[in-house]
Amino acid sequence: MDNLESAVVSTRIRLARNLADYPFPHRLKSREQAREIVSLLRLPLSQIDSFRCIYVEETDEEELEMLKENYLISQALIDKREVGAVYINQEENISIMVNEEDHVREQYYIKGFQIFKGYEYLSGIDDVIGDCVRFAYDERLGYLTACPTNLGTGLRASVMLFLPAITRRPDLFGDLKDRMRRKGMVVRGVYGEGSNADGDMYQISNEITLGYSEQKILNEVSEAVFTVVETELRARKEMYEKDPLAVRDACGRAYGILTNCVTLSAKEFLKLMTQFKIGVSLGLYNVDKMSDLDDLIVGMRDSNITRFSKETLDLRGREQYRAECVQARLKELVHG
Repeated sequence: MDNLESAVVSTRIRLARNLADYPFPHRLKSREQAREIVSLLRLPLSQIDSFRCIYVEETDEEELEMLKENYLISQALIDKREVGAVYINQEENISIMVNEEDHVREQYYIKGFQIFKGYEYLSGIDDVIGDCVRFAYDERLGYLTACPTNLGTGLRASVMLFLPAITRRPDLFGDLKDRMRRKGMVVRGVYGEGSNADGDMYQISNEITLGYSEQKILNEVSEAVFTVVETELRARKEMYEKDPLAVRDACGRAYGILTNCVTLSAKEFLKLMTQFKIGVSLGLYNVDKMSDLDDLIVGMRDSNITRFSKETLDLRGREQYRAECVQARLKELVHG
């Protein structure tokens, strides 16, 4: 599909697994038992990549927030402070959450729309882990999970979409959510269930895994994504044709502030970048890859600023640092 990149941000493939010889996480008897499960994953993961292991209870809140903002852990794992842990590879596109809702939540993130490639890669990791531990599996039900919606394949395929035009049309957005629900899909915010759609970004994913093959899930999520993207691109065109002057003005003002401001709050930055991305998607500004703008949005979140600046900044310091970084980066990215 033409212009797919202007709407698709990233793909996440997740597999939920439990170990056959241990109670589910919410019924673990002790911290020691939880750590046994963490230890069992060291050997198989060492055969795949170089992973660092992070225990939630030994990690400060700022680091946890940074991991969450980078989609490496969930709030549910943070809430499992005494038993939760995560393995993260060096590239930080694979995370294996341990003792969240299930014993093992394998996740693989990849930029753009690469749902089949993502599943193939994570499935290989799952096979390596499965050779070293015994997963809870039933011949009739498939993989056994804490939540019934994950029974079967345990596969959740999610695609993050940038949907500014649909967001500005409540009637269109409501109709789209109904259509997705009828297709067995769910529409969630940036960090999953219960989260906000920051920057007009939403996750589209399958809701049920029981009774579906992996191939069927991937095919149906793909079809749903194409439907949503087609609707979004049509809505953008209609929005521009209805009042091109207003759209150009809003995008130009956003770009002007982003490239000239002295301080920039996280909230204002996200609002302005959302508007600027609309201009890029409509061809008003020339940027080689929309994903570079998405990376900038993630990089300028508060916890990442602390990480990149390598010092603890107060609120005003973060806002000044963000403004300086955004100006420099946009000058590199925007041509002509």
